[in-house]
Amino acid sequence: MAFGTVVARDVCGHRGFVVGKVSKLPTTCGMPGRLLHVSGSTQACRRRCIRRGVDRSDTISIHDGRFLIVPCASKGGEQGETVPSKQQPETAKKPKKTKQTTSRASQGKNNKNKKVIVIGGGFAGFAAAKHLAEQDGVDVQLLDANPNPGGLSTAFKSSQGRTIEAGVKGFWYDYPNINRLCDELEIQPFTDFLTSGFWARSESGRGAQLVTEAPVFSQKKPQLPTILGQFLYTSPLFYNKLSLEDRLTIIPWLYDVINFAKDQETYEQYDAMSAREMFKRAGVSDNAYEYFLKPTLAVGLFAPPEDLSAAVTLELLCFYALNSQNAFDVRWCKGPITEKIFTPLVERITELGGSIQGNTFVTNVRVEDQGQKSGVSIEARVGNTTETFDADAVIFALSISGMKKIVSNSPQLGCCPEFANIMNLRSIDCIATKVWFDKILPTRFPANVLADFEVCGATYFNTTEMQSQKEDEPGTVISADFYGASALLPRSDEDIIDTVVQNIRACDPVFRDAKVIDSAVVKFSNAVTHFSPGSYKNRPRQDTSFSNVFLAGDYVKDVPHGANGLSQERAWVTGLGAANLVLETLNTGQQATIIPSYQDEPHIALLKNLNESIPRPFDTLMSKF
Repeated sequence: MAFGTVVARDVCGHRGFVVGKVSKLPTTCGMPGRLLHVSGSTQACRRRCIRRGVDRSDTISIHDGRFLIVPCASKGGEQGETVPSKQQPETAKKPKKTKQTTSRASQGKNNKNKKVIVIGGGFAGFAAAKHLAEQDGVDVQLLDANPNPGGLSTAFKSSQGRTIEAGVKGFWYDYPNINRLCDELEIQPFTDFLTSGFWARSESGRGAQLVTEAPVFSQKKPQLPTILGQFLYTSPLFYNKLSLEDRLTIIPWLYDVINFAKDQETYEQYDAMSAREMFKRAGVSDNAYEYFLKPTLAVGLFAPPEDLSAAVTLELLCFYALNSQNAFDVRWCKGPITEKIFTPLVERITELGGSIQGNTFVTNVRVEDQGQKSGVSIEARVGNTTETFDADAVIFALSISGMKKIVSNSPQLGCCPEFANIMNLRSIDCIATKVWFDKILPTRFPANVLADFEVCGATYFNTTEMQSQKEDEPGTVISADFYGASALLPRSDEDIIDTVVQNIRACDPVFRDAKVIDSAVVKFSNAVTHFSPGSYKNRPRQDTSFSNVFLAGDYVKDVPHGANGLSQERAWVTGLGAANLVLETLNTGQQATIIPSYQDEPHIALLKNLNESIPRPFDTLMSKF
């Protein structure tokens, strides 16, 4: 069998390896298949398929250690997965509670069951814990440092006892796995898709000018090919700062969108480059950069473009804006995420027999990885005592700062390159605030992005409108967040609130006479992942040097799913992927099905295929041009 030099992302998630051409090959199910080259041993190959949720009897016929033979007649595209329709995200029907669910919870602990510890209670940790709790033969326990486990979405209180969350989180159009979770829990926690305003300082510096607004693209008819739809439907919505000429300078940059994931070498070149350098190389105008791209990235990846990996920037923009006309549509939680999502999720996990323990600070992890003696021993500080938790496998679902603390105190982990490299990764400081006013006042947009207002990314949200709180509070409630906020951390809470109020009044002058009746500020040092230039080489994969230790979170790399950047969907997907790896290792349970994100539209796929055939010298010439 001859192999072509086609470069693509195969079903195992390897980017840039040689892929076998489509061939009519017999498979074990007797259907014709296509041959895809993979790298490494059979075990590594299977793990990557399982992480994707495609290692099922109806899609994968054999693993022989070098090739996957995928039936051509599968419902999905080339990778044997069902591709969702391009309507508003809908998910599978709500599963009915079965007798098995009840008996699973009532059985309690079984000494013959495999024990799995999940460390970390955000979206990634809860995803892993939920799926593992659903499996017979598995006892799962989630450990988290928060007294009320909920990761970064744990709620805090103002001085008067009102609730403030650790930042407002959007839920974008292409979040099929999060949508399915909500269906399973029988909850409807989200608003409709809402518009957003992008603001810049006025020439005087005392007011604000509206640069543009993001409409609800899924309401626009007809549905147009991606990029064309976004351009046409936003053309009448650019008001100040950005002329048509400025917007047209973004067009040459679209070559980078097509090119950056061409192969592994190209991807790493983009990762080593800053997003600012990429935009400058593409000829993007200063206005388009300063008043649109820079503030978008400051609130999307929480850092300025000059300090962001170009590769991750492109992944984020594709996922949140370019995959389809509707990709940028966003909705919000109707209340605190802890209340609307995590509380029913925790109830479901415990109903299934899972255990969740808060106020537990993991201090040291020791791994035994020798066949029959395999196991993990976890030391943790629980209140004033030290406890030891033994398990057959462990999933780390922590932030980078949390992982650093554990690696620093676990010499065995520190000796492994993938854990040692985590120490080179960086995190970003954030500030969450909330302001309660004395009267009900409208904002022009429920969500607002601020350019050149502060030394960092800034937003504010009309929480009253999003969460329907008019009956609970006498006035409008505004949540405002700052990203990459290191320079603001030393400021007093009063100074930060004063800054928030000034920003609101600049964009929505009706608030100039409103009085603040309560406020809260929560500062988070090293809170979220910083995808800095060159960080790819230090980011870990989900599987590790140990057969029973796995990782989940937005910073893990080579996840074969389109959810990228700082997103709840990516965290949830990696949690399911880690659970799949555990079940494969323990040889028990059913694999979680991970719904893929939208595939490339035909014109984008065609351009990528054409680009893959371009010789590298011409590729280099085009990038310089």
